[in-house]
Amino acid sequence: MRKVITCLLALLGLTTACGQGDFEVDVFKTKNGKTVKFHALMHSCIRIEYDGKEIQIDPVSKLRDKVINYAAMPKADYIFVTHEHGDHYDAAALKVLTGDKTQLVMNQRCAEMYGSGIIMTNGQFKALDDIKVEAVPAYNTTEGHLQFHPKGRDNGYILTLDGLRIYIAGDTEDIPEMASFKDIDIAFLPCNQPYTMTVEQLLRAAKTIKPKVLFPYHYGQTDVKDIPLQLQGEGIDVRIRHYE
Repeated sequence: MRKVITCLLALLGLTTACGQGDFEVDVFKTKNGKTVKFHALMHSCIRIEYDGKEIQIDPVSKLRDKVINYAAMPKADYIFVTHEHGDHYDAAALKVLTGDKTQLVMNQRCAEMYGSGIIMTNGQFKALDDIKVEAVPAYNTTEGHLQFHPKGRDNGYILTLDGLRIYIAGDTEDIPEMASFKDIDIAFLPCNQPYTMTVEQLLRAAKTIKPKVLFPYHYGQTDVKDIPLQLQGEGIDVRIRHYE
């Protein structure tokens, strides 16, 4: 285990594995001192612990040769699903994580497929207890790729946890709407063409959003190791985790 202290927040780095507590973990504090932990599960799957609550993003049990044992994790208080592709939507994982008090937020197509859920569309705001949620656009802009994620169908999410603003992009390219995403503390940006962004697009997106901390994720076999160097001087703390 290693510990790295930044000028903004504290980071705890753990080894990557497939158990409940063996993933890389980044730890942050909100404005009122509440703890937020991000577990780098895989690809687009993120577990967030916040003030005693469990939040799951795009939970998927298996992808290629990697398996996530969600049964070893607590039931989720909140689950957010960006869209229906199999590396983001997994009905079996949702069932394992859902308890009596779970609030499941998804786009319309996922709710239709699953048969339940709170539907959010692009531009919509909701308050889930003390968590503020904004559903933002996520879509392709490159000609020949538009069919993968058509405009208006899928969601990204901006979560505000006690003032800490977290942008989870889902599957998107560097869309114009990103210029309106203000005061982002932490951003998760995808980086694998033809489905999401190239490295060059991610760099443009990061410079547009200007998050304090950037996690490239959903990057598959894309080489993202030089992104910290390429964003040097931008005031962005780039953290490469095992989201391949």
